[in-house]
Amino acid sequence: MFGDHFDPGERMSIDQREGDAFYRATLNSEWYRIAGLLVVLGALLVFTLARGIMWGGLRVLWVQSAVLALVIAHETHLLRAVKRAQQHKKDVPAALWTINVVVESQLPTLALLLLLASKWMNPYQVLVAPAMLLYFLFIILSTLRLSPSMTVLTGLMSALGYLSVIFYIEGKFQGSRVELGALPLSSYVIGACLILTASIIAAVVSARIGVYVEAALREADLQNEIKAMNHDLEIARSIQQGLLPATSPKLDDFDIAGWNQPADQTGGDYFDWQSLPDGRIAISLGDATGHGIGPALISSSCRAYARASFAANGNHDQMLGRLNSLLTDDLAANHFVTFAGLLLDPSNSEVEVLSAGHGPILLYKSATNDLESMKAQGIPLGMIAGVNYEKAQAKPLLPGDMIVMVTDGFYEWENPQGEEFGMKRLESVIFESHDCRAEEVIARLRSAVESFCEGTEQKDDLTAVVLRRNPAAGDH
Repeated sequence: MFGDHFDPGERMSIDQREGDAFYRATLNSEWYRIAGLLVVLGALLVFTLARGIMWGGLRVLWVQSAVLALVIAHETHLLRAVKRAQQHKKDVPAALWTINVVVESQLPTLALLLLLASKWMNPYQVLVAPAMLLYFLFIILSTLRLSPSMTVLTGLMSALGYLSVIFYIEGKFQGSRVELGALPLSSYVIGACLILTASIIAAVVSARIGVYVEAALREADLQNEIKAMNHDLEIARSIQQGLLPATSPKLDDFDIAGWNQPADQTGGDYFDWQSLPDGRIAISLGDATGHGIGPALISSSCRAYARASFAANGNHDQMLGRLNSLLTDDLAANHFVTFAGLLLDPSNSEVEVLSAGHGPILLYKSATNDLESMKAQGIPLGMIAGVNYEKAQAKPLLPGDMIVMVTDGFYEWENPQGEEFGMKRLESVIFESHDCRAEEVIARLRSAVESFCEGTEQKDDLTAVVLRRNPAAGDH
């Protein structure tokens, strides 16, 4: 990545791939590289100073110390520049990177020249001295720049530096090669080639490291996006759940309960009730196709339209048609809402039943101990504009009677064998719970379906509403 400071095309390519996040990652990597290098250089400086003191202050050792001190000062300046770039989200100046490559790649060259000047070993021994290994050290460290081109550049300049020392010694001491025990010139040139080859291999390693860093950044970005999405979904869930009734209407002769459990954080089902100006209680249940945030928005719109429609007009025969027109304008193709509504008049214990494609709506009759499945007045809402719906069905609720409305998540939930809970089991639970309070009826339905499904994944939203007339209620 740091190659972008001398290769604008590389910067543009990397910006297109990963952008600023990858560059910031290279700054972090470079910070650790420089910090580690400063530790090594500091140790070398202490060692050189100690040798200078012990050996009576040889001039070459003091020169080495001065060179090391200058390099340490340069690296410290670069480290501060990287730190500022990290803090202020700016680039490190391109010139500083260029100087850094030159300094680091030529430091081993200076070390070899100082050894040559010290005369501690003959010139050709200098060419194979341990100081030569510093070239490879700086090449290895250059991989942390995460820029293959910078690594190759470091190796190229290192090889040129080493070649310059070779040809300087050859030019000055060629006549004494045999006496000095020199190897063939090709052996030293091969050393320079090895330096360059090592940089190419290191560049490949740097490229692979860069790939892994990019993958890690993408994974981190994905995790952050998922976390943000989950946070948004949790907010949406809290808003949607907040729209559900917190308490049931308090009526002397009637017991009303509702419950909802979405398959995801948000769902396409809702239930609601409201008191109308004429004294009636409007109870509604909706099931938008699918589950998740999209159906949740649809069901919220349906709830709002239904509440406004219930409150606006005492005659609700045209209500389903109005809701259908409103939702048809809002919904895209293949999206619709099944809707059920109950208008309870506590004064005469009569209920009007509305259904736009929703089922089942089951009426339990206490007197005959049977269930009646009430038919829908028309197709689901939002499918076809201009559809005419039949009038609401009026039903008396006698003591002990109850109406149960559930969404298809109940009876379509499958067990591990792929068998659905089904309508027969649903009806059986209702029969067995006919003398329970509305809330207990729902609890039994939940328990029965969860027990039957044995922990299989809930693939659809679950919603249930129960309206029950108390057995002890007096007839009106």
